[in-house]
Amino acid sequence: MQDQQVFFNWIGRSLPVCVTEPSSLQLEALAGDAGFRRYFRVNTLPSLIAVDSPPEKEKNPEYVRLSLFLQVEGLIAPKIHAVNYSQGYMLLEDFGSTLFGHQLKVIDPAVLYHQAETELIRIQCATRRAPVIPRHDDNKMSEELALFEQWFLNKLLDYKLSADEKCLLDDFFNHLMSSAKQQPQVLMHADYHSRNLMILDADKLGVIDFQDAMLGAITYDLVSLLKDCYVRWPSNWVRQRALRYKQRAEEAGVLSNVDDKQFLQWFDFMGLQRHVKVLGIFSRLALRDNKDTYLNDIPLVVHYCLEASAQYPQTAQFNQWFKEKIAPLLAQQPWYSDYSDAAQ
Repeated sequence: MQDQQVFFNWIGRSLPVCVTEPSSLQLEALAGDAGFRRYFRVNTLPSLIAVDSPPEKEKNPEYVRLSLFLQVEGLIAPKIHAVNYSQGYMLLEDFGSTLFGHQLKVIDPAVLYHQAETELIRIQCATRRAPVIPRHDDNKMSEELALFEQWFLNKLLDYKLSADEKCLLDDFFNHLMSSAKQQPQVLMHADYHSRNLMILDADKLGVIDFQDAMLGAITYDLVSLLKDCYVRWPSNWVRQRALRYKQRAEEAGVLSNVDDKQFLQWFDFMGLQRHVKVLGIFSRLALRDNKDTYLNDIPLVVHYCLEASAQYPQTAQFNQWFKEKIAPLLAQQPWYSDYSDAAQ
């Protein structure tokens, strides 16, 4: 309670002159995200978003630095009105509550995705001017992929790998990491999908949750967007959009001399790296952080993994192993629905 009062008092002292302060300051708690941040809408005019973001758990300086950078580059990121780094408090511009994903049944998806891809091109074109950020290198990818065994296999499904299975996974992971390193390395948002894009007034697109940005493979953000863990599109539609993006990236100068087949393999392998990691993350969110709703998103992620791994000889063993060993365990879970029916 004392911490809440400290937060409330800080907000009252930190209101910018560009807003009208109400006679009685009030906070409306908003739905959170996968992190440890808590969000509140402040009843100023216009309203603001107050964020309680524990500094020992969240990347607050990175968020502020990248927000300012993206705005300079012409993207729409929340303006930052006040920051307290020691406490982890922030006052941000309020982007409203209209998520990209919510508008897919209201606005032509082709229009929305073209807009999202335009902003992604803009992010990638800014690579050379970006602040110093971590690389999505072998160490980082290995750390991410390890979540699959630790949280998805061991803790969620109570499945222990044999020595042969560990070798199979190591070989599979090496193919994915090698593919990622072959690609042009660009500025990555690192979580570019329907829940981190906002539809603003005049149908402009706002970008949020970019604090984990890295330098990495050109297809990472694209596969996050088109093979969204919360939205499923037909595979032919996804591949057509991916190739259309490839053409736009070539025109923008961030990609060159790659044929369609190679690009699609990069795209699929990058999706496998991301989705195998996400299986671990969603399991951890459910088991460690008591965010059980993420279990409902696992079937679609499994679908993506099996769909992509079935297409290439380098990933066929993983596909067969998963179907034989892991799929039967998933079928026993009360929250699971068969991957072929996911998000239909």
